[in-house]
Amino acid sequence: MANAVGPKGTPQTVAVLRALLDNSSREMYGTEICAAAGLASGTIHPILARLEGLGWLESKWEDINPQERGRPRRRYYRLSSAGAESARVLVANAEQRRARIQAWKPGLAGG
Repeated sequence: MANAVGPKGTPQTVAVLRALLDNSSREMYGTEICAAAGLASGTIHPILARLEGLGWLESKWEDINPQERGRPRRRYYRLSSAGAESARVLVANAEQRRARIQAWKPGLAGG
């Protein structure tokens, strides 16, 4: 739910949460979340930071030597237990709103 203790249910936030929910059996790093949500890195990282600040996400840096791998370390994200439950509610509410809009005005909201 979007309220004082949760994020706004913007389409971008909903896309990030949906990507994390669809892949809840594993941790994901930023580029994977970008691809799954269909959003740019500059869009998802502020959302991820906000969600982590609210306790909806847990994150950790991978334990590698960047010089040996030839790439920067990745930060992996996963929904917390409470975050997953809250995300399901927020995504379901967003989908219900979208369905009502589409039923009311076909052609809006991508329909």
